[in-house]
Parts: sequence; C-alpha cells; structure tokens
Amino acid sequence: MLIPIKVKQLVVDQTLNPVVLLSDQEESQVLPIWVGPLEAQAIALAMQGILTPRPLTHDLMRSICENLGVELSRVLLQDIRDGTYYAELYLRQGDKEIVVDARPSDAIALALRTNAPLYMTEKVAAYTVSIDDLVNTEQAETEELQQMLSDDSPDENKKNLH
Repeated sequence: MLIPIKVKQLVVDQTLNPVVLLSDQEESQVLPIWVGPLEAQAIALAMQGILTPRPLTHDLMRSICENLGVELSRVLLQDIRDGTYYAELYLRQGDKEIVVDARPSDAIALALRTNAPLYMTEKVAAYTVSIDDLVNTEQAETEELQQMLSDDSPDENKKNLH
C-alpha cells in the first residue's frame, strides 16, 4: 500500500544540516530526511515558488520532460537500506511507464516543480515519528537552551555550546 505524503517543512538540525520533513496527509506523522545544502536550496526555491533567471538542474529536468512529452506521474520513497532512503520517479510517456531510481532530495525537488504526488511505502512509513513527539523534543531543546542562556555564568554557557 502506498501512503500519500507532502513536504511539510524544510528545517535545519542542531548541527545546521538541512532536513526535509515529509508528513502524511493528516499531519500526524513526519519523516525527516537529511539532504545536502544545494538540494535543500532547490527544494526551498520550489516551495516558495521562486523562479531563477536561468534554469537550475531540477528546472532543466522538468523542461526536458515537458519537451519530450513525458509526465512525472508520481514520486515514491520506496526503501531504506543502511540508513539511506531510496526513491523512484514514475515517468509516463503516452501509455508507457518508466521507473527511474533517484535520490529522495532530487525526486522531491522535481515533484515540487511538476506538482507530482509524493508517496511512501509502508516500509518507509515505519521510520516516521509522531508530530507530537517531534514538537515535544523541540520544546525540550528550546527550554534547555533558554535555561543555559539565562544562567549568570557566560563562560559556562560557552563551554556547553561547543
């Protein structure tokens, strides 16, 4: 069974690495996927609807598909192996379907540019976390940081922040 998902948000983790948060349609579960900075930029630009003066790689891919009469019918986050997610692009040209292996970040960036639906398999869904758990974790980390910053000892804070 395929589970429909959507890009909920693009955030950075505590080490400032970009993370794409994918959620189910009810927004009760979220799947965090760490991506590179360039891929994060491509996803952010598409999420915000920003067009660049010259086509970026994912814009080029969209243009190639359009000019060849190929439609991206869906993106599937289909597997996770050794901590790495695997995605597939489902391309349709007439009555022919072509499945292409892709990195999830590239697949997401292209899906956002073409309005193609995103899905994940049940195997991948097993790695989702509850939105409530994610919010509670973020609140605990925020409270810890606020406590650290409210202490009277700036030298101690410097040690904790390294």
